[in-house]
Parts: sequence; structure tokens; C-alpha cells
Amino acid sequence: MTVEEMDRVIRAYGGIRVLEAQGDLFYLYDPAADLPPERQQPFATIVTGDHYEKVSRLDDPGAWRLNIGLTKATYTSLFGAVPTERDADWVLDSGHDYTARDTLIPHPFYASQHWVCIVSPSDATPLLPLLQEAYDFAIRKHANFQARRSNPLLGK
Repeated sequence: MTVEEMDRVIRAYGGIRVLEAQGDLFYLYDPAADLPPERQQPFATIVTGDHYEKVSRLDDPGAWRLNIGLTKATYTSLFGAVPTERDADWVLDSGHDYTARDTLIPHPFYASQHWVCIVSPSDATPLLPLLQEAYDFAIRKHANFQARRSNPLLGK
């Protein structure tokens, strides 16, 4: 699978806004494109190089990483409790090889927030259920935010 193919898959979801920085893609559920900056949390990202960190060796030829934010229940069903110990570079010690290709693993920095990742996934990797969950979770968070925004009794 290529970055372009995965990008097309994610952009097919409705209400998506895509932000780009240094060739990386950040997918937000924001159907009216009106979320304030502090609420613009992506549900998935594609990172195409070692712009921010080098733990997955994304500067290797053809390497890129898909990151997906899951619910706590799904994350723990896949990997158990989130890792909490970090090394000197702030990489979480999950016991996984962050350079492994086509293997779903906890995210090296955001696993504690229930994010998973996969470096250079193949077409055979079953990612659609995880992407759907992340998208559905983003919709629920957006709906909750909109409800709080429109109802002063719920607070902001």
C-alpha cells in the first residue's frame, strides 16, 4: 500500500478536513471546518519522514507510518495496559520494535493516549476496522463538543 492509496481511503470518510505539514497528513473530523485550534485533534495521521523523531526510521526508502487513535477498550484489547515508562528520548517502552514493517504496534510516543501505528502497511493488513473505529470515535467527540458548545448548562 502506498501513502497515496491510504490517503484516498481516509479522505473517503465524510466530514474530513486534512491538514498537511512537511508532507505529513493529519485527518480531523470537522464537517463545518469550524473547530477551534484547541479542539483540532486528528483521528489518524500519515507521517512520511523523520521530521519529528527517528524511532521508526521513516527516512528509509518507501517507509511511512500510519497512526490511528483508538478507544481505550480497543487499544487494551489489542495490547493490554498502556506503556508508561519512557527512555531518554521520551519513547515509550512497549516491548515492540518500532522499526518493524507491516506490523500493528503501540505508537512510540502516543500509546499512552491509545494510539497505534503501522510502518509501511501492506494491502493485506486489516486496517479498515481500526480506521472506522477512530473515525466513529472522532464523530462522537465532535458531537459532544458541539452539544457542550450549544448548551450553556453543559459547560464548555
